[in-house]
Amino acid sequence: MSKFNSVFRGLSLALAFCCYALIGLGQKKPNIIYIMSDDHTSQAIGIYGGALASVNPTPVIDEFAKEGMVFENAFCTNSICTPSRANVMTGQYSQTNGVLDLDGDLPPDRQYLPIEMKKLGYQTAMIGKWHLKEEPAAFDYYNVLPGQGNYFDPSFRVSTVGTWPNNMESYKGYVSDIITDVTLEYLEKRDKNKPFFLMHHHKAPHDDFEYPERYQPYLADVDIPEPASMYSQPFFGSEGTLGRNNTLRDRIGTSVSSRHPYRNYSHQYGLDSIADKDERTHQAYQEYTKRYLRCVKGVDDNLGRLFKYLKENGLWDNTIIVYTSDQGMMLGEHDYMDKRWMYEESMRMPFIIKYPKLIKPNSRTKAIINNTDYAPTLIELAGGKVPAYMQGESFKSVLSKPSEEFRESTYYRYWMHLTHHDIPAHFGVRTAKSKLIFYYGEHYNTELYGKNTFTWVNDPSDSYHFEPTPVAWEFYDLTIDPKEVVNRYKDPRYKAEIEKLKAEILAQREKYNEGDSDYPNIQGAIDAHWND
Repeated sequence: MSKFNSVFRGLSLALAFCCYALIGLGQKKPNIIYIMSDDHTSQAIGIYGGALASVNPTPVIDEFAKEGMVFENAFCTNSICTPSRANVMTGQYSQTNGVLDLDGDLPPDRQYLPIEMKKLGYQTAMIGKWHLKEEPAAFDYYNVLPGQGNYFDPSFRVSTVGTWPNNMESYKGYVSDIITDVTLEYLEKRDKNKPFFLMHHHKAPHDDFEYPERYQPYLADVDIPEPASMYSQPFFGSEGTLGRNNTLRDRIGTSVSSRHPYRNYSHQYGLDSIADKDERTHQAYQEYTKRYLRCVKGVDDNLGRLFKYLKENGLWDNTIIVYTSDQGMMLGEHDYMDKRWMYEESMRMPFIIKYPKLIKPNSRTKAIINNTDYAPTLIELAGGKVPAYMQGESFKSVLSKPSEEFRESTYYRYWMHLTHHDIPAHFGVRTAKSKLIFYYGEHYNTELYGKNTFTWVNDPSDSYHFEPTPVAWEFYDLTIDPKEVVNRYKDPRYKAEIEKLKAEILAQREKYNEGDSDYPNIQGAIDAHWND
């Protein structure tokens, strides 16, 4: 009997050990790589099927997307680099995280995403463009560009070579190649006994678009498709974007054409001598877009290198991989360049995610998400609970149920009135079917009024000054006007829908701490024109 008991006890222990091992395997945390480019708009990604898909700009990203889920309605809440990155890092809207514009910074105690990941047992790394000014000290390792950084022979601040901000290390070569090199080196040297959370951030394709000589032949003989609204848009906009009787048409929004007198690509590319304005615009657009897409090509090729490494080293299937951008980009639509606007091309972000344990290949979803939702989702995917201080929500459930609704609408606000690119301050909401924008036309810092806008110009007279601009509303019915070329705010058929959207704006401003009690000039404009 004692021998039987001994054997039985041995078998029981062995069975218990096997069960424990299986449970351990089942609970093994996935690695996470969050890849974010700068200004890579969804219309310049083939899988999104926009006008530029025909030139095949992103074959690597497109193949990657086939293994996961494409979000067709991912949006930023503030389309400018620093605030967007702060939204991602904190899971909070701009007034709550304190980063309203390019002057904002994010200290280590508010770098919530890596802080939460470390609590869950992850080793954390931040490589590439940071753009949040303060040291990314919440990460275990960082190797980041100072500010915007350089395209060629860039310097980086590296956590292992000194004390911030004097921990600079110089590299030779092209920035997209170098960021990938650094990431591959990190993956080789990481602690193999712990899961990793890696933020891999590219500088490209940020303006000015600089690319290696190897990409000069790319698209050289191709005529890039052009947006029709670059040439004609008679029913677009409002007094908020055009001025009364079109008096601000040449002032608002920097341009591809020579419309804007101080910042336009026709002038920047030396095309002023071309007499025909449409031909001048055509050539400027072709040059602008080809430079942009050559930078995109550099990102795409380097993602091929990264994905190859992951596959060859057994990291492909147990790593959650996200590809996104910090915002979209205007590529000539409405004769605008840059971002900042609440229009689709600027507000929309690409968001593609692969995780075979949860997401079926070739999945697509129309669920509305925004970039405050990214941190909550990644935390939940890592096995954690969304912190109460985060305002965004996890969309993990959408990954296995693509048809599931998530948000009914998403709130947007651009704060930097007339700064850099002469775009008026505005806010609004976007639903699945429509969009309502309120241009309140005021800067939160009234001390800037009367001062120069473009601080980098040689002649201070060659730019406009800060000043209030007309207050106006714009409403777009996206079901019949996805390109947003007809402002239907004054169409009586939409009165009830517009009133509903106004109520939604007020509700979200209250919910997300986006009111203007601290800015009486802005609140005054809202009060005076809310019912216009």
